[in-house]
Amino acid sequence: MIESIDNALIDWSRSQFALTAMYHWIFVPLTLGLGIIMAVMETIYYKTGDEFWKRTTKFWIKLFGINFVVGIATGLIMEFEFGTNWSNYSWFVGDIFGAPLAIEGILAFFLEATFVAVLFFGWEKVSKGFHLASNWLTGIGATLSAWWILVANAWMQYPVGMEFNPDTVRNEMVNFTEVAFSPVAVTKFFHTVLSGWVLGAVFVVGISCWFLLKQRNIRFALASVKIGAILGIVASVLVAITGDRSGYDVARVQPMKLAAVEGLYEGQASAGLVAVGMLNPKKKTYDDGVEPFLFRIEIPKLLSYLAARDGDAFVPGIKDLIEGGYRLPDGTLALSAEQKIEKGQMAITAMVRYREAMKNGNQEQADEARRILRENASYFGYGYIKDPHKLVPDVSLNFYAFRIMVILGGYFILFFAVVIFLSYKKKLETLKWMQWIALLTIPLGYIAVQAGWVVAENGRQPWVIQDLLPVSEATSKLQVGSVQTTFFLFLLIFTVLLVAAIGIMLREIRKGPDGEEDPSSEAAM
Repeated sequence: MIESIDNALIDWSRSQFALTAMYHWIFVPLTLGLGIIMAVMETIYYKTGDEFWKRTTKFWIKLFGINFVVGIATGLIMEFEFGTNWSNYSWFVGDIFGAPLAIEGILAFFLEATFVAVLFFGWEKVSKGFHLASNWLTGIGATLSAWWILVANAWMQYPVGMEFNPDTVRNEMVNFTEVAFSPVAVTKFFHTVLSGWVLGAVFVVGISCWFLLKQRNIRFALASVKIGAILGIVASVLVAITGDRSGYDVARVQPMKLAAVEGLYEGQASAGLVAVGMLNPKKKTYDDGVEPFLFRIEIPKLLSYLAARDGDAFVPGIKDLIEGGYRLPDGTLALSAEQKIEKGQMAITAMVRYREAMKNGNQEQADEARRILRENASYFGYGYIKDPHKLVPDVSLNFYAFRIMVILGGYFILFFAVVIFLSYKKKLETLKWMQWIALLTIPLGYIAVQAGWVVAENGRQPWVIQDLLPVSEATSKLQVGSVQTTFFLFLLIFTVLLVAAIGIMLREIRKGPDGEEDPSSEAAM
């Protein structure tokens, strides 16, 4: 049996992991985005032989390297936390969750580590073709790392390809293909990697416009802007498409997350998507009778279409998901939270009886207990839920984070379109207001990717593994004080790393592609 942990330890463990993940996610998207951009630039150098493109590629590779190193440091700490702070989770599903992380370390990370050295130090030591291949393979390695990490995360959102073994009290993988290529994993991979491309493009365009503001390295800046903006608009449109598919997946396998994101308490047919709205702060629970919105503007039928590809479809709200009784797509009636909790308790009790029967050598009782366990295993996690209200994630956090992400996604499409237009009309060089907009858009890129992960992770609460294991039962049995101490220690370390990384990048930016710092630029950055 998994032992319950006190709430203070749960909250501090969650806070520490969230801190690590959010700092790590500052660096990962830019690594993915710069990886593709610098590979494209070196490809142009390989084809043209123009030394200008070599200098341009080297400049962006420097910024990639700084970001890459700090990203590795934060990522390693996050992986260690699974064993230190979340040992119950690691025991319960380590056979499944550990596999993609092991593949990421053995295959993808070593691919990056092998070729990143050539990327930085091999310019005059290997052929142009081999160096170009190293550039692309470094980016591919980073993308493969993202693939396996996102496979692991997607499995937590949509656990498939496994069976529960009552003898070991662990879930064990029975179908690797289902785990590695589940529709949720595939969609999450493309949506996440493409969002990194968008951030990389925003970063390249913004930094390049700083050079235009300073009237330095004009050719370098304009060339970088064009490549960044073209990649950015393509990636932004694809992010919107994959985001639509992600919403459809969430509606199927995590309907509570969708309801929280939309602030939908009462289910509706022909449900509209809230484009703009303000939640009512007096709304505390799904059953308090308080109106959920102070105001809202909806796009008619769009939520129903997003969730079921049918503008007239019924979309369950939070209250429906708790109380059950609505008709599912297969024609059956949805269970209530209380019924799921009852089935979960039956599964836990059956597991205990099975182990006792096996210990006592009573095969008949063991077989019966195993049958009951198998019938109710999909509700196992609900057996640890004491209050149905705990099944509702933070509605306001998810509602606003989702809209920040979507609004900024639309802004990026418009932003890149304008930048491309002005670049090809040869007007960007003279429009200082647009150069400032581009520079100030950089932090918006980071806000967008962080908001996306807030929705992905907070939206599935209280589950660490959807329907199978609540966060309350996944934590290691530690002293609260030790987790608090390491939280503030990590906060200090990560902040120092972030400040150092920003400082080093700013120094390299001021030097420019020619490696000569402009003293007049220091005050502007």
